[in-house]
Amino acid sequence: MWDQQFEAILRRFLPFLATDEPLEPETGLRDLGLDSLGMVELLGTLESAYGTRFGEDALMLDTFASPGRLWDALSAAREPVG
Repeated sequence: MWDQQFEAILRRFLPFLATDEPLEPETGLRDLGLDSLGMVELLGTLESAYGTRFGEDALMLDTFASPGRLWDALSAAREPVG
């Protein structure tokens, strides 16, 4: 499961998610209001917050399909190369 920083950041980009509503790993992010501009802003925010860069393979719509997929991509980006 992800950390609280990730969830706090992600919630800022989900206008249709109620404050008291749980965020599940397979929740559809687009259903909760994440649009293409939000994806770009979210990507930059996550990179800054976690001091990492997403690889090109993570820059696909599928990465932003759900919190679980996005966390997996972020976790992979944070792993040392080599």
